Amino acid sequence: MTFAEPRQQFYEEISQPENQIDLAKAALYIAREHQPYFNHLEYLQHLDRMAADVLERLEKPAYPLRIIKAINHYLYDELGFRGNRTEYYDPKNSFFNQVIDRRTGIPITMSLVYLEIAKRMDFPMVGIGMPGHFLIKPEFEDAGIYVDAFGRGEVLFPEDCELRLSEIYGQPMKLRPEFLNPIAPRQFLRRMLQNLKAIYMNVGEFEEALKVVERIVILSPDDIKEKRDRGLIYYQLYRWSEARCDLEDYLNHLPTAQDAGIIQQLLDRMDLDI
Repeated sequence: MTFAEPRQQFYEEISQPENQIDLAKAALYIAREHQPYFNHLEYLQHLDRMAADVLERLEKPAYPLRIIKAINHYLYDELGFRGNRTEYYDPKNSFFNQVIDRRTGIPITMSLVYLEIAKRMDFPMVGIGMPGHFLIKPEFEDAGIYVDAFGRGEVLFPEDCELRLSEIYGQPMKLRPEFLNPIAPRQFLRRMLQNLKAIYMNVGEFEEALKVVERIVILSPDDIKEKRDRGLIYYQLYRWSEARCDLEDYLNHLPTAQDAGIIQQLLDRMDLDI
C-alpha cells in the first residue's frame, strides 16, 4: 500500500510491531498532513534536548517520584507548559508540533510530551485511557501512581482517579479496574485521531475530517463504523461514488444497524440525483 507523504510515513510507522511504534514520529506525521511546512526531525531533536535538560537537573538517587518531580518542575515551572482549558477544542491542541511550540494542549498530547521525555530518560511510562480523561503512569506494574500531565503533572492514586472521574461526569462514578489499563501505541494514536475527528466534524470541516478518518481506517481497517463515517463525509463532499461504496459496505456488514434506514435513504437520494 502506497500513499502520499506524510501519510506514507504514518502508514509505515504503524505497520511495525506494536512495541516498535514511535509515538512521537507517528504523532508528528499526523500533524504534517494538516500542517505540512515543518521538519519533524527538528521536533524529535527538541525532545532529546528537553530530556537532557531534565537529566541535568535531576537529583540523585533518581527514584520514580524524584524523576516525576524533576520533569514537572522543568515542564510546568521552567517552560510554562499548561493544559489548554480556554480553547480546548482548537485543533492545534492535537498537533504534536504545535503542542511543543505553544506549550499547551489537551490531556493526550500533553501526556505524549511527558511520555517522550520520560522515555529518553530511561524512565518508560505508558498511557492510561481513562474515560473522559487521559493519564500516564510508570511502566512497571506495581507503581500504583498515575500522573495527570494536563494538570501540571499531579500525582494521583486510584482513589484520586475515581474522584477525577466523578468530577468529569458530574456524578459519583465507580472506578472499574479496566479504566486504568495501559493502552498500546495504536490505541493511543486512534484516540488522538478520534479527538481530532470530533473537532473537525463539529465545525463542518469535512476535508480535514476526511484526512483524519482515512488514517483511523488505516489503523483499524476492520472497523466498519469508521468506514461508514468516511462514507458520510464523502457524501458531504459530493464524492458520491466513494460514498456509495462505503455506505453499501456498511449495510452489507450490518443490515440491522439502528441507522440502516437513514443510510439507505442517503443511498436512494444519490441514485435519484445521478
